Parts: sequence; structure tokens; C-alpha cells
Amino acid sequence: MTGSATGGYDLVVVANRLPVDRKEEPGGTTTWAPSPGGLVAALEPIMRGHDGAWVGWEGAPGDASEAFDTQSMHLVPVPLGEEEVEHYYEGMSNATLWPLYHDVIVQPRFHRHWWDSYVRVNWRFAQAVARQAIRGATVWVQDYQLQLVPRMLRDIRPDLRIGFFNHIPFPPYEIYAQLPWRRQVINGLLGADLLGFQRPADAANFQRACRRSGLLTRRGEVLVPDDSGRRRSVHAAAFPISVDAATLEEAARRPEVAERARAIRRELGDPDVVLLGVDRLDYTKGIPHRLKAVSELYDDGRLARPGTVFVQVATPSRERVESYQALRDEVEVTVGRINGVHGLLGKPAVHYLHQSFPRAELAALYLAADVLLVTALRDGMNLVAKEYVASRFDEGGALVLSEFTGASIELAQAYLVNPHDIDGLKNQIVNAVRDAPREKARRMRAMRRRVRQYDVERWAEDFLRALDRLDPDDAEGPATPRLAVAVGGSADSDR
Repeated sequence: MTGSATGGYDLVVVANRLPVDRKEEPGGTTTWAPSPGGLVAALEPIMRGHDGAWVGWEGAPGDASEAFDTQSMHLVPVPLGEEEVEHYYEGMSNATLWPLYHDVIVQPRFHRHWWDSYVRVNWRFAQAVARQAIRGATVWVQDYQLQLVPRMLRDIRPDLRIGFFNHIPFPPYEIYAQLPWRRQVINGLLGADLLGFQRPADAANFQRACRRSGLLTRRGEVLVPDDSGRRRSVHAAAFPISVDAATLEEAARRPEVAERARAIRRELGDPDVVLLGVDRLDYTKGIPHRLKAVSELYDDGRLARPGTVFVQVATPSRERVESYQALRDEVEVTVGRINGVHGLLGKPAVHYLHQSFPRAELAALYLAADVLLVTALRDGMNLVAKEYVASRFDEGGALVLSEFTGASIELAQAYLVNPHDIDGLKNQIVNAVRDAPREKARRMRAMRRRVRQYDVERWAEDFLRALDRLDPDDAEGPATPRLAVAVGGSADSDR
């Protein structure tokens, strides 16, 4: 790959996944369906408004399809082989980086061959992006799977303006330091001009990691030595992601969705109270903690049976990863135990749905629920909380929200909880159920104002505007010695 610009797009988004899933239909035809997930839901409306390209993996191992246009986007598939899915995606991304960045809720695993695959795949993504971008284009790199892409892109296409957004937390240095390739990852991220994080604390954690790597920082900036002996300024700041609030509210207002919400309550036996959880089946989401709290509330009689039911939607996730298999077993056993004790014939206490739902069905569930439980142990943002708030145009419902989510900073009127404090969690669930409708409407009204004002379009505009304002020639000199670690070099410690 040379430094020449070969593509025709002035905005290129690169993420681990394309915003669509490939489906093979009978007869050998191929169709594409929108992908589930917070990242796709957040970026899809932005890409619809730009003549841009999206570079990503199709989601299945094997050769990539040819680039194609759909949903007002030019999509460029990047191939991953079976071994790369195992090592780069299931291994380095989801068994090393994901647990490490989420406060080591599950012990991360460090393997050199996983890292080697991570480097190779990041290089492949960087090459694909470089082929799509015109000279001087803006490239927006998404999330922890592609942390090396910014530096690689800067090396092969120094004309590009590069942004990176980290959708998950960035951990304190004491945790981050466990990563054997910590310097290489920092160096990879510092290829960007602007680094976006969900919370100010994440940006501060990143800057501290840079200082511990020997780099100079000042308020909101990292000074990175370049080949000319000068220091290039990399900006790091919080840009909390949001949802397409207007579209969610519009969907919730449709008569057929309202009727479906009423039908859901009838199917549940017309209970007095419907509690709801909507999550990927992930150990960061605190599903066992909320099941424990609900079970004890049933035991104590503070939530009456059968007048209260709990619906838990747990979307399948990373089912080949061992820790996720263990979590699924734990949740299913716990649900069975609760229903064995508190269920009645034809009236389970917990309705557990291990499946994905279309957006219209989720909107109906949000309207049907009296209380949404978000008990994540650590979450960069949690868009489900914002989806629920955006959908409640009636100012009904109540949100029980973990203080360990990024959303808790913005949605301070929620019933905030420490999910590790089971007694405190139980008390807040009861408060959310029993508080006067006027009090709950006051809280919901304030949260809805925030979500409407700072929606996904505002998030993207704020980030891209901040990136556009940066001076590419903003540099200082002379510089301190260059961080002497190449992206693909040796680890700090090898395992």
C-alpha cells in the first residue's frame, strides 16, 4: 500500500462489523438484514445522511463479498478466516481486551498468537480504509477491536484526518497495566487526531496511561513525538454516545405498537407490575445480581406474586466463548430455581427469553414495562437505558440504573443503584414500583429532555465537528524522545 489516495469517499467509518448481516436464501441468493447492536443503531442514521463508506467484517468466516451499496451506504466487507475469528475476535478482542477494560469482572487471558492475529487483522482493516478514502478524507475508527488502525493509517496515509471512538470503558492504569502489549495499543491509538471516550474518567484514564508510557500530556491533549522531532497534539475528550431519540419515540407512538404493549401485558396475565431487563447475555450486565434481588423481593413478599412478573430478554452473544457459556448456564439455572419456588401453573415469576427481538417488539416491551432494570457491573454507556427513556413518550415507567454505567452521569434522575449492594438494589426496585406516578413522571420528563437534546445525531456532529476543527499542523518542538515501541513489536512481557 502506498500513500496515494485511491478511493472516492470523504467520510469512511471503520468498525469490526458491517451494519448488515449476510443471509443466504434458498436458491443461492444473498440478502442483507440490518445488524442488531448499539454501535450499528448509533451510527446508521449518521451514515444515511452522508455519502460515506463503511468498512467492516460480514460476521462469518470466509472470503468477503464484493463492495456493495445498501441503505444509502457503500459497504466494504473485510474477510476473516476461521482461525482469525477464533484468535482476533473471540480471543484477543473478547477474552483479553473486553474483560480487561471492564474492570476484570472475568479474568482476561493473554496469548501471543492472539496478539499476532490482532495485529494482522488491524493491518487488513487499515489497508481497506486507505483504499476507500480520498485525499484529506475523514476516517472514524470505532472501538476496541481496531485500536491499532489509527497508527497504521497515519503511517500509510498521513493526509487523512483520523478520529477514534472507544465505546467501552478505558480502565484505570492499575488494571490496564496488566496488558502485555499496553505500549503498542497506546501507540496505535495515538495515530488518531481525536480520541473520543464515553466518560471524562475514561479520557483521564487514557491520559494517565500515556504519561506512564513516558509521554507528555496537558489538559485534554497528549503530545506525541513525530519523525521530524516535533510533537503532534492528540486530543482526548468525552463524547457520550446516545440514541436516535426521535425515531424511537415515533415507533413507540404507532397505534400497532401501543396495541402490542397492551397485548404483552395480557399475555403476562395482566399483572399489577411488569419488571423488564433487556441485555446482551454478557457478564458485564449484572443479570445474576438483578435475578438475586428480584428473587429475594419475592421471598420477602415486598413484590407480590402473581401480581408482579419479571421479563428478562437476553440476546445471545459470543456463544463460543467459554465465560459466556458459563453465564448462560448460571442464568438459566437461577431462572429455573426462582420459577420453581415462586411460579404458579401457567404463571412463571420470571419470563426468560434468550433471543433477539425486532425493534418494534422492543418498543412494545418498553411501553409495557413499569420498571426497566439496568444493573450493569461496568458499561461504557448502556444505550438500552436511553432507548427506554426515549420510548416513554407517556412519561410513564421508571428506570433503575447502575451507577457504573456511563448513562448514569446523564440520567441522574433514574433510581441509581450499586448492583453489588443487593439490599440497596432491592430498595430502589421497590421505590421505583411504589413511588407516586407524579414523582416518576417528573424523573422521566427530565431524562427525556436530556436524551432528546443529546441524541445520536448530536453525538456524531459534536465529534466530527471537533475533529474538523483540529489543526493538522498543530505541533510543538523540539520533542522528547519518541515512544520506542512499534505497533507490531515485542510485548512488555510475553506469555
